[in-house]
Amino acid sequence: MPNFFSRLLDFLGPLVPSRFRADIPVVPVVRLSGVIGVTTPLRPGLMLANVARVLERAFDVRNARAVALIINSPGGSPAQSHLIFRRIRDLAADKKIPVLAFIEDVGASGGYMLACAGDEIICDPFSIVGSIGVVGGSFGFVELMEKVGIERRLYTSGDRKVMLDPFLPEKPDDVARIKAVQKDIHEHFIALVKERRGSKLKGDDQTLFSGEFWTAQAAIDFGLADRVGDLRTTLRARYGEKVRTPLIEAERSLLGRKLSGVGLAKFAAAESTFADDVISALETRAVWSRYGL
Repeated sequence: MPNFFSRLLDFLGPLVPSRFRADIPVVPVVRLSGVIGVTTPLRPGLMLANVARVLERAFDVRNARAVALIINSPGGSPAQSHLIFRRIRDLAADKKIPVLAFIEDVGASGGYMLACAGDEIICDPFSIVGSIGVVGGSFGFVELMEKVGIERRLYTSGDRKVMLDPFLPEKPDDVARIKAVQKDIHEHFIALVKERRGSKLKGDDQTLFSGEFWTAQAAIDFGLADRVGDLRTTLRARYGEKVRTPLIEAERSLLGRKLSGVGLAKFAAAESTFADDVISALETRAVWSRYGL
């Protein structure tokens, strides 16, 4: 009887859709692309709220041999970067599934933190990798306001509530405080990289964690990445020519589908939304341009 069922399965196997066949390996793919945390209603950034469900669906795919992450991000919010990183690692531990991170154009700063969620980091030869540091910036408009004749009126409770206000003169104590915050975030970032990359790291801390970034081969030489490759070739070599690589994307609600049509055009017409979107575009452009892109 067992031989009968075995022969029956062999006969019916080719008739069963590949997504239902346990003998065909599956590696679900999740794309993590864009600036992390910079968001407006029309330009959603890369945030845990946007990708949590996608990640859960990827790790829930039947017969998954691994989960592949396609990363293309110049960084952004350190908190959102870490939240996404932590969720990936938690899901990988719960499901006992390895994670492969593939860097496209850029895996820098918070984008590199996302790549560290992978058990392996694989790059294109032209990928930009690294930038393990913390950056923040603003503008000063004090002299401009004096020249134009604008008076700043600000009412607060709390001595530090207006720290680093761009319309007030910069104070050395305020700068020292923000640098202390940045130093603390940087140290946590360094610890995360050391935990994930371990003995693979080569080079002194002053070089690796200076905020500098490199192309793929230099990053590999420093132990920040593992090898050069692409998703299709790598997965076929590892799991066979028949490996399935379904792209797991966010499910669009009925409201989202309606907004993508006429409703979206009306929504975009609001002045406040347009202003937010312009600011978001400028911020996004500034972050990408840091890496010559």
